[in-house]
Amino acid sequence: MEQHELLIRQFYTAFQKRDYAAMQECYHADASFHDPVFQDLNAKQVRAMWQMLLTSSKDLKVSFSDIHIAGDTGTCTWEAWYTFSKTGKPVHNVINASFQFKDGKIFQHHDSFDLWRWSKQALGLSGLLLGWSPMVQNKIRATAKHSLAKFMSAS
Repeated sequence: MEQHELLIRQFYTAFQKRDYAAMQECYHADASFHDPVFQDLNAKQVRAMWQMLLTSSKDLKVSFSDIHIAGDTGTCTWEAWYTFSKTGKPVHNVINASFQFKDGKIFQHHDSFDLWRWSKQALGLSGLLLGWSPMVQNKIRATAKHSLAKFMSAS
């Protein structure tokens, strides 16, 4: 099995086991992360994000599949099932991940998913009616950014 594929498998297996320290070890010292909610995180922030998400989730389940590697880049699909803590609503999120590798670690990690689909599940009726709007999506991002900053300052 190719080195980068092993790294992706190691990352998501640690995710399944809720082992944020093992996930953090998969990232390069100068890593970056981006998804529709947590945008443009640096290495310190992405490590803290996974710790925050894993320590706050009570019922997270994760699966991953379709790993493809091409040189120093890779992709995979992963899915998460959990209860959104702010509303108590169940969420099933399907995420397409892309990676750039450097020095045997994840250097750039970009997750993409449908934020409106997520908001319909996590927020219920308000997400269904307004989750597509930039105003609501920016509020989701601002809340996540604030939560991460608060978590990091408490650590």
